[in-house]
Amino acid sequence: MATVRYFAGARAASGVSSEQVPAGTLAELLADLADRHGAPLTRVLSAASFLVDGVAAHDRAVPLGAGATVDVLPPFAGG
Repeated sequence: MATVRYFAGARAASGVSSEQVPAGTLAELLADLADRHGAPLTRVLSAASFLVDGVAAHDRAVPLGAGATVDVLPPFAGG
């Protein structure tokens, strides 16, 4: 299992601040999250960046170890 933490617009789109989901690859996890939460979160995920255990994840094929933490960071506005 992995812990997914949602921030800002991702939290609003998912309706939760965090949840436990089965671990696999980042791509598999994102597909699962889109299925669970539908179109609003799918839109956010398409523009979001991700941290896996505090490190920026650019490769969606990265495997998630048991107990991994994935942060979903939507684009932030402001200055």
